[in-house]
Amino acid sequence: MADRQHISKSFDLELRSLKDQIQAMGELVAGHVTAALEAIDARDAEIGTRIFEADRAVNHLELAIDEQCIRMLALRQPAAKDLRFIAAALKIVTDLERIGDLAVNMAERAAALAIEPPLRALRNLPRMAEAAQSMLRQVLTAFVQEDAVAAEHVMASDQQVDDWLTDFFDEAVADMKGDPEAIRRGITAIFFAKHIERMADHTTNIAEMIIYLVRGQDVRHSFKR
Repeated sequence: MADRQHISKSFDLELRSLKDQIQAMGELVAGHVTAALEAIDARDAEIGTRIFEADRAVNHLELAIDEQCIRMLALRQPAAKDLRFIAAALKIVTDLERIGDLAVNMAERAAALAIEPPLRALRNLPRMAEAAQSMLRQVLTAFVQEDAVAAEHVMASDQQVDDWLTDFFDEAVADMKGDPEAIRRGITAIFFAKHIERMADHTTNIAEMIIYLVRGQDVRHSFKR
């Protein structure tokens, strides 16, 4: 009995460690997203270089978490919710890493916005960016608290970001049609808007995994994107 209790306590500590690492990775990524949006707003290319260097920590965490998940699956043979947690963790870290990559790409290209006058459509980018940031903050809290209802709210928020992307695209195209010299700026603007929308999609993926973790319910593809 004592051995079983020891094994159970040891496994609980491993699960806690895994959760802490995912939370730390999420906080790093959220910080990189904030910095990337600041780079766009300030039209500062140097921020992109700093985020690129900092992104290495995100990549290292992804590898460490993957390794720990595989080791736990092989040695612990978890069942029920513990198995769902490890399965969800493997997917969550992939989406977090991709959000981090998007942040790096956006920040690195912030210089493209600095060399020419801002496009009219860019005035609508901040609200779209704030929505995506808010989704990420909410989903990280939902993960820590294992809150499926909050995860559902995050999923529902994704539609608003998609709608704003459509509006943004239409306005950028109109700007380019009205001024052929604005085409390069328009393409750059669409690039940033699409990256923000993809961040929201990856955040939605994480929300889906939280629901799977808590309820054992696979809700992927249940929300139209």
